[in-house]
Amino acid sequence: MTAGWSDADRILADVRPPVFPDRDFPITTYGATATDATEGIARAIRACHESGGGRVVVPPGTWQTGAIHLQSHVNLHVSEGATLLFSTDPCDYLPVVETRYEGLEVCNYSPLIYANGCTDIAVTGSGTLDGQAGWDSWWGWFHECDEDFAQLRQQACFGVPLAERVYGDGYHLRSSFVQPYDCTNVLIEGVTIVRSPFWQVHPVLCRNVTVRDVVIDSQGPNNDGIDLESCRSVLIRGCTIDAGDDCIAIKSGREADGLRVNVPSEDILIERCVLRVKYGAITLGSDLTGGIRNVFVRDCVIGGPSLYFGLYIKTNSIRGGFAENVYLRDLSISNLTKEVVQCNFFRGEGDTGPLTPSVRNVELRNVTVHRARNALLLRGYRRSPIEDFRLIDCSFTVDAPSTVQHAELIFDNVTVNGHRITDVHQLR
Repeated sequence: MTAGWSDADRILADVRPPVFPDRDFPITTYGATATDATEGIARAIRACHESGGGRVVVPPGTWQTGAIHLQSHVNLHVSEGATLLFSTDPCDYLPVVETRYEGLEVCNYSPLIYANGCTDIAVTGSGTLDGQAGWDSWWGWFHECDEDFAQLRQQACFGVPLAERVYGDGYHLRSSFVQPYDCTNVLIEGVTIVRSPFWQVHPVLCRNVTVRDVVIDSQGPNNDGIDLESCRSVLIRGCTIDAGDDCIAIKSGREADGLRVNVPSEDILIERCVLRVKYGAITLGSDLTGGIRNVFVRDCVIGGPSLYFGLYIKTNSIRGGFAENVYLRDLSISNLTKEVVQCNFFRGEGDTGPLTPSVRNVELRNVTVHRARNALLLRGYRRSPIEDFRLIDCSFTVDAPSTVQHAELIFDNVTVNGHRITDVHQLR
């Protein structure tokens, strides 16, 4: 089904942040100390949950902690002047929990803040979440995980049950920072996130998610800012992101797991964000086997001297999937080192698998690009061209010609370096 901007209003009406009872549970009341807050936080969360909900309050100061597991009806409130300083000892994130790694289901180290199967949860406040990651801890695993990930991919391919995909101790698959998993009514608001081990805000299989006014500044390897996997009804508003990989990435599972679970990401509105570093400002894929539909982006400022792409849609015939109904408007883009839009069916393994991806109904409207290397790199397949890709009221200032292969392009009032474009050949 073809969407339009009226669907953005529908999403805005549908997404409502959770509301919590007016009760506070200070972590100090439950035994948290600056040097060891883990158990005190856990007791405060349990008491809050058993009382019917409220705020678990982290007061000003620095609080050292291990994994934090939220429960339903709990708002973890990190006060102004408070820092949750997370351990870099992997043992503090055991036992393993059900999670995803690069789009594959796995039992792995717990994310630093985690919830599974919960309703009405939040992480709020103007304090700081500090994962303390560095090359001597979590980030160093980036160079040690290839064998573990290859084993996990093989297990997924052969349908090994999740209960037998046990990693954690002795392995090197990093965990996300904040991960609600299979949760409904999620709010992440106001906090600053630094030094993340891996992906930073990573909802999986969630419904009704609000992420607003969050500051993300963590540029470790593959440190995506916000990753939505197989989520529905999401609002991302007013966030500022400097990430070590994609700023906002939308995913839906990978390969055999993506086909088996088969839950798309859909009905997503992104607005009023500042996206500066490092790969794609808005990325769809490359783990999009379950599909992505109805993505709306408006009123954002994109670009910085280290940012690659404005919109990045990436897949191949090993991952397959679809992306449809993707709308961007009223964007200011500058200082991109690569294309404003790259939509590439040859990402990674290229056209070497049994799944044929599809991309259709993509629109950029009122987008002003002050400088980029190229306007477009679009590479579909002959058997599956990129369909109905529209540029309307757009202006590009670029250094080099575009590349367009197997893509249907429509232009309406588009200029490149001051020249009106009426034909795809004028882009080259």
